[in-house]
Amino acid sequence: MKSFHIASELRSSYGKNAARRLRSSGKIPAILYGQKEESLSLTLDPRNLQTILHSASGHNTIFSLEVKDQGTTSVMMKDWQFDPIKETLLHADLLRIAMDKVLQIDVPIVSVGLARGVKDQGGILELVLRQLEIQCLPTEIPDHISVDVSDLEIGSNVRVSDLLVDSKLKVLSDSDLVVAHVIAPKEEQEEEVGLVEGTQEKSAEPEV
Repeated sequence: MKSFHIASELRSSYGKNAARRLRSSGKIPAILYGQKEESLSLTLDPRNLQTILHSASGHNTIFSLEVKDQGTTSVMMKDWQFDPIKETLLHADLLRIAMDKVLQIDVPIVSVGLARGVKDQGGILELVLRQLEIQCLPTEIPDHISVDVSDLEIGSNVRVSDLLVDSKLKVLSDSDLVVAHVIAPKEEQEEEVGLVEGTQEKSAEPEV
């Protein structure tokens, strides 16, 4: 993961009006908590957090947070609020991280390769499970988990148990969950439904 360092300060004013003035000045309110330490109300530059959210590791990024006159600690984004119109950050919750303790997190699943059922059979690939729940140390969090779909044909699938995952990671998601599969084109599915319905209608006709 890329290394990030963000500076922040303790908040001196509270309430909706104070938060509004803070955002007008280019900063946002944030809360720092976790590790059985005192929660701190902070102000920081939202552009730095947006850079982290758009990085390869996204919200799973462990970064260094410096609180003025309070020291530096390792944290990650636990929650955040966006303006639905401007798409700018309004608030963030930051969680202190102990680098020697395991975390339970969700990691994105990314498909690799072109499925045989898509290339040769005209099927449609569906990524059913988009995140994998894992447990690992903060230093071992992967940007994503890859799933090779090259051998998938129409009607076949890849399950969590089929994923190639680093031995340092403990998978918490149900091993029987379908990660990806290839389905028949929509037209074929509609034809099959039509045939079934037609058969049912015929069988329901009374004998004369």
